[in-house]
Amino acid sequence: MQTRKVVIAGCGGITRAWMNAVEHFDDVEIVGLCDRDPGQIDAFKERWQLSKLIVGSDLAQVIRRSAADTVFDCTIPEAHPSITLTALECGCDVLGEKPMAPSLERAREMVAAAEATGRTYAVIQNRRYNSAIRRFRSALEHVELGALTTLDVDFHIGAHFGGFRAEMSHVLLLDMAIHTFDQARFISGADPVSVYAADWNPRGSWFRHGASAVAFFEMSDGLRFTYTGSWCAEGLNTSWEGSWRATCEHGSVTWDGGAGIHGERDAGGEGLIHNFEPMRVATEHAEDGDPACTGHGGVIRDFLDALHTGTRPMTDCRDNIKSMAMVLAAVESAETGAKVTIPKEILRCE
Repeated sequence: MQTRKVVIAGCGGITRAWMNAVEHFDDVEIVGLCDRDPGQIDAFKERWQLSKLIVGSDLAQVIRRSAADTVFDCTIPEAHPSITLTALECGCDVLGEKPMAPSLERAREMVAAAEATGRTYAVIQNRRYNSAIRRFRSALEHVELGALTTLDVDFHIGAHFGGFRAEMSHVLLLDMAIHTFDQARFISGADPVSVYAADWNPRGSWFRHGASAVAFFEMSDGLRFTYTGSWCAEGLNTSWEGSWRATCEHGSVTWDGGAGIHGERDAGGEGLIHNFEPMRVATEHAEDGDPACTGHGGVIRDFLDALHTGTRPMTDCRDNIKSMAMVLAAVESAETGAKVTIPKEILRCE
């Protein structure tokens, strides 16, 4: 396979997840680093024992001088559009952190640039490569429960980040809910239609704005998806993947975000409440424990394989913009108190 020559844009803490994955891949060569803070660059080079790299604060110059063909965008959310557009214009394929952009207009601009340049732009949606979520989705696909009608998730974490998140507006919806909303699309295979949402800052919150939220989505095929979440919930935390319940026509399946997947199907009966029988759910997956196939590693590996084969990665921008649209519609609904419809042209992105 052709080795991809990669510039990493943004040398902060999130790069640990990227580098822990990349060390398993023989087809990645880090050739450059870009960050506005020279100290971050120096710390990155020392941490990963890298030398002879092209470094600087101007991404276009670092790409040109290093002859890179790929950019990993590990910058803060506000920088994603400029980093992605610069990289695409310089002839690079891009894999970037979520969320795509602070607005749907900028996200559309990024998708259009990828299409115009013929380059690949994909987004880190690492939950799709969690082996447990794949078991959960497989359980819904391979047991006879009828159609999925309702998908509910609870997400409660007491997350003391500090840094830029502490000052963000709509912090939970913009910085974290993209993962959970994308999980809902991945689990159900459905696309968003409309949303009612609200967010607020509970008493005692250490965030400036929007640390808790609820959202009610109408999805395609009549599915309903509900989200309840908080980033300032102390005690009894869920996993980072959330706690899920899938209600189907003839039974239900729950997933605790970890190894716990349980289901029951309708066994009939004459009483007010029917009898139920437990479902058998697979407890292992071929990718369990393989860092090259799970989390960030799974997304990066899929991205690289798509570049090698000329196919489209699972988290390609034309798919991910639909999850981004869910986030931005939820923010709009929270600000206006009104139901917001997802633009149909976004759902037609292919």
